[in-house]
Amino acid sequence: MYTMGIDVGSTASKCIVLKDGHEIVGKSLVSVGAGTSGPARAIREVLENCNMKREDMGYVLATGYGRNSLEGIADQQMSELSCHARGAYFLFPKVRTVIDIGGQDVKILEIENGMMVNFAMNDKCAAGTGRFLDVMARVLEVKVEDLAPLGAQSTVEVGISSTCTVFAESEVISQLAKGTDKRDIINGIHRSVASRVVGLAHRIGVRDEVVMTGGVAQNYGVVNALQKELGHEIHTSPLTQYNGALGAALFAYQRYQKEQEA
Repeated sequence: MYTMGIDVGSTASKCIVLKDGHEIVGKSLVSVGAGTSGPARAIREVLENCNMKREDMGYVLATGYGRNSLEGIADQQMSELSCHARGAYFLFPKVRTVIDIGGQDVKILEIENGMMVNFAMNDKCAAGTGRFLDVMARVLEVKVEDLAPLGAQSTVEVGISSTCTVFAESEVISQLAKGTDKRDIINGIHRSVASRVVGLAHRIGVRDEVVMTGGVAQNYGVVNALQKELGHEIHTSPLTQYNGALGAALFAYQRYQKEQEA
């Protein structure tokens, strides 16, 4: 029996297909999100990869920023908060805190027995998000995926004090004008992101085991900076970007089982 989870984020669309609620048999990621062709392309890609059709899915559940755009395709929509909690619990059964940094927001989730019991969210400002790092990379004329290895080569501590994307951009331009090494600026940017996220995390408290999800979790410079700021080890998975879709596919399996029992 197969279920599908679709996570329509602000900057990417992700799909996971599960067999019998525990085996991942297919996944896809398209780097455009809500309001684009991304969700349809992600669904098409994962079905092609699995050599399946939509009709082969026992249940399809959508989550994320653009989940309501999939009416008629998904059987149900669910909050990304619940789906990120469920996905993280599947990957790390001892998880108590989830730090999810996506394209346009930051979410801190408190988990008890796999269920979210509290959360804090920054969705009013791009500071500390993937979008923030995209802007900084553009100003520095480097690729986003090169930020972590470049920042790791830093030898001088440079402070990026502003938590506002616009003001931080001005700070970076000023540092470049002074001749400051890009690697030192990048390290400062990573520490700035960590400081912003830690401030949000302390609103609800941080308890081990701490898991980081979302696209920014692939940047080990940010992960390392967060570990130092928090004083907690942070666990990540190769499936970090698929975490919301994974949680959606797991909830889809639960819903399918309930329907069969009814």
